[in-house]
Amino acid sequence: MSYDLWYWSGIPGRGEFVRLPLEAAGIPYREKAWQRDGDAALVKDMARQRVDPPFAPPYLVTEDGAAISQTANILLYLGEKHPRIAPRELAGRHWVHQLQLTLMDWVAESHDVHHPVGMDLYYEDQKPEAARRAEGFRSKRLPKFLDYFERVLLQRGDWLAGGKHWSYADLSLFHVVEGLRFAFPRRMAMLAPDFKRVSALRDAVQALPELQDYLASERRLPFSDGLFRHYPELDGEA
Repeated sequence: MSYDLWYWSGIPGRGEFVRLPLEAAGIPYREKAWQRDGDAALVKDMARQRVDPPFAPPYLVTEDGAAISQTANILLYLGEKHPRIAPRELAGRHWVHQLQLTLMDWVAESHDVHHPVGMDLYYEDQKPEAARRAEGFRSKRLPKFLDYFERVLLQRGDWLAGGKHWSYADLSLFHVVEGLRFAFPRRMAMLAPDFKRVSALRDAVQALPELQDYLASERRLPFSDGLFRHYPELDGEA
């Protein structure tokens, strides 16, 4: 079984949440927008007539032509098809899906720090509003999300689903923490001592043997102007 993954080229974005478990589990896939014509090919494919059209990338096209979109929905589908990346039992799969939905809420809030007024505006057009939004995000929302995942790990053990093996939610939490370290390095450094379990999970994913080739490759795109963006003035005081 092989998949076509459609996402914008040049940024990790939401596509990275799908790439990480595909890479870690050795599931064959093709990055379609990284081939000839790049993002133009993505726009063209999005315009195709389908019975299941995606609203936006990322979306995954299966061997039978189905287009599955929305990041958490893609991962739920993959977890059902590939038991290595999610629990086998239904309750466990829904638990991991719940965690993923929470992570996507966190990602949306992180993005809205630098775009609090509108997606169609540049950051420079909304800097006063972004500064105000960043203050609340740093002081309240970041600790709130970190505390939730810290409590989950306290109850479950080393991995979010429990047991001795990672799930796609663990890989997603790793990517969120990496993104936040990029966007808010000072604030995340200040908070790190209070969230040792989350930091330990991040380190454990970073060290997974099955991810080493990917993390060292050019396929692991650096953060830049995507979901997580670093503006020093939004990071607060050290």
